[in-house]
Amino acid sequence: MPPVVPAPVWVVAGAPGAGKSTVAGLLAERLTPHPAVLDKDTVYGSFVAAVLASAGREPGEREGAWYDDNVKVHEYQGLTYTAREIRDHGCPVLLVGPFTGQIRDPAVWEAWRAGLGGGDVRLVWVSCDAEVLRRRLIARGSERDGAKLAAYARFVERMRPDEPPPVPHVAIHNAKDRVQDGTADALIDQIEQLVRTSRPLGETVNGAHS
Repeated sequence: MPPVVPAPVWVVAGAPGAGKSTVAGLLAERLTPHPAVLDKDTVYGSFVAAVLASAGREPGEREGAWYDDNVKVHEYQGLTYTAREIRDHGCPVLLVGPFTGQIRDPAVWEAWRAGLGGGDVRLVWVSCDAEVLRRRLIARGSERDGAKLAAYARFVERMRPDEPPPVPHVAIHNAKDRVQDGTADALIDQIEQLVRTSRPLGETVNGAHS
């Protein structure tokens, strides 16, 4: 029997507050077949809050060495294994999360692609101006953003919200402060263009590699 080719996986990545969930929702609606959407915050949000509380950590601690070593590594490992299993059964997947470590190092990106099962892995990077991003984080008033805003310059330096990653990707620039009713025309135009021009992995999409 020929080897099973895993279904495609789309990775919607970018800084917290850049608009990944909005982009992912608009993209998932337009893909055929619709993918299984795995948003890191949806899948692990309440679990992470419980882990932080049980360890006596601040509820807004979503950055730093302790969080990376004790929480984030397991979030991303779980998302990777789950996405791979879903793909192996023929269903496309759309992953949503910052994925900073994965998209900022080409060697790490390739290793992660292999961990996801290889094949058709497409990165959609959501960019955002640093000042717009700060206003969004303040406006949404989430306790998860407390540490980010308290040391915002370091957060921007680490996340690089408007610096393209050095791996194959398609960029979606989300410049608006607010997306009313999920229908910002400029954002929708970019996503519809992405879907129209999507091609098999390795071909060009919107001037970048898919």
